[in-house]
Amino acid sequence: MRLLILFSVFALGSLFTGMLFGSVDIPFSGIVRALFSPADSVPHQIVWQLRLPRVLAAFACGGLLALAGALLQILLRNPLADPYILGVSGGAAVGALVAMLLGWGLLVTNLTSLAGALAAIAIVFGLSFRAGDWNLYRLLLTGVVLSAGCTALTTLILTLAPASDVKGMLFWLMGDVSRAEELLPAWITLIVVAALSLLFSGSLNVLSLGQMKAKTLGVAVLPLQVGVYFGASVATVAALMLAGAIGFVGLIVPHAVRLLGVSEFRWLLPLSVLLGGGFLTLADTLARTLWAPQQLPVGVLTALLGVPMLLLLLSKKHS
Repeated sequence: MRLLILFSVFALGSLFTGMLFGSVDIPFSGIVRALFSPADSVPHQIVWQLRLPRVLAAFACGGLLALAGALLQILLRNPLADPYILGVSGGAAVGALVAMLLGWGLLVTNLTSLAGALAAIAIVFGLSFRAGDWNLYRLLLTGVVLSAGCTALTTLILTLAPASDVKGMLFWLMGDVSRAEELLPAWITLIVVAALSLLFSGSLNVLSLGQMKAKTLGVAVLPLQVGVYFGASVATVAALMLAGAIGFVGLIVPHAVRLLGVSEFRWLLPLSVLLGGGFLTLADTLARTLWAPQQLPVGVLTALLGVPMLLLLLSKKHS
């Protein structure tokens, strides 16, 4: 409970920090007045039309990635699992980059990206599920192979693309919260997937002991695994549609929560969402302010911030 309160304060602090920084200097009191005052002032418009949507998009994306990472790590029983290990981001990247290469608009790019992600989910699930039997090793191997193929196609598209288009493609591949437009689908997905995951948190705790023990204790293992797979996939797709492929969040955040001594999923999942959302919000704030007016890819910042943070936690854990 103490960690939940602490992480909630951290999440709220990250949102306010994100609203404080920008090209126009607005003090903390001005942010508070702009949020709760109906006055049609310049700070009110800046906060409501520019900064608040961006920090909410970053928080939703970080929460979705952290939730998906936590679910996939228990599904695959692999601490190296992250939301992109099963080829979802690779399929989305190929779809988006093909649309950019052909000069199609943002709406078509989002649709082709969605189609690529859904195709990757269907291929991985179809090849790993055979006659009522689901082999998780085959699932992981299929995802890794599909990711490698998509990476090759992505490299080919970047090679063939005109130099003027490459920067936009790279920003999509490394994540760009500034292009986020529709926040409602991402937030609905985050709330629904998190609520359903918490509903089955007891079964997830049992599943973490192994499939045989879970079956012995009366858990319907196969339906639970399928539900976890599609829940994590839907969360990953929602994050991809919102801000592109942002790495490291889904890998390091669940690890960081576990290294703090949290193992029960009724606490692990909400803490991961809060930490992931706050972490990505702060990373995006740094990405748009460190080198202002030029914006850095937020995926680079998540790696630069996340790697030392995780190494520090690991060193303290083993000291």
